[in-house]
Amino acid sequence: MKNTSNLSVLFKRKYRIPSTRLQNWDYGRNASYFITICTKNRNCYFGEIRDCDMYLSDMGKLADQFWIEIPEHFPFIELGKYVVMPNHVHGILIIK
Repeated sequence: MKNTSNLSVLFKRKYRIPSTRLQNWDYGRNASYFITICTKNRNCYFGEIRDCDMYLSDMGKLADQFWIEIPEHFPFIELGKYVVMPNHVHGILIIK
């Protein structure tokens, strides 16, 4: 098991958990990656959920647009499923 006290110093207490990255995985490999991007302080900048539906704010619409544009900037990436939530984005990036 890792010594997590050193990790909190290493990452200046920015992350709430130790890295979940696989130690022996080469993250430069072509593969599908599930990622989550959170807003600072988990503020709900991207919109709100009402009656079980997500309503995007203007900033949420930008987050959605910019996600869709990722392959325009990185042609070796395909997009899998994704969702914009009030304070984070979940998505699958497929690196070829």
